[in-house]
Amino acid sequence: MRPEKILYETEVTATGGRDGKAVSDDGLLSVSLSLPKSLGGSGDVGTNPEQLFAAGYAACFLGAVKLVARTRKVAPSSEPSVTANVGMGPIPLGYALAVELKVDLPGVEKSVAEEIVAGAHERCPYSNATRGNIDVKLTVI
Repeated sequence: MRPEKILYETEVTATGGRDGKAVSDDGLLSVSLSLPKSLGGSGDVGTNPEQLFAAGYAACFLGAVKLVARTRKVAPSSEPSVTANVGMGPIPLGYALAVELKVDLPGVEKSVAEEIVAGAHERCPYSNATRGNIDVKLTVI
């Protein structure tokens, strides 16, 4: 599904694959990439696509959580957080991801927090992009 109007666009170029580098067109993102030892790599200093995906999903989902909480006039007692756990493993043809989003909404009743998280999952661009393709588990802490 393509958005009706693009509000923001970015471009990142990767070179060298999982043992390379990724750089954004504006230069604000520049990271070394390294294949983790658990996937047969050297484990050299560097991040990997799964960590980058986890960071992006967690940040984006937190934005959606805050939006839904604000529209429902729910104020957490302190700063909320989202922790994204991203796993990768084999499937019959290739590899797939599995995600767990752990959401902490301090001071918010669990049933209300679960409603907010469900609403965020409906709105978050990462959730919309992954829906039907990646198993995403939502956990309210």
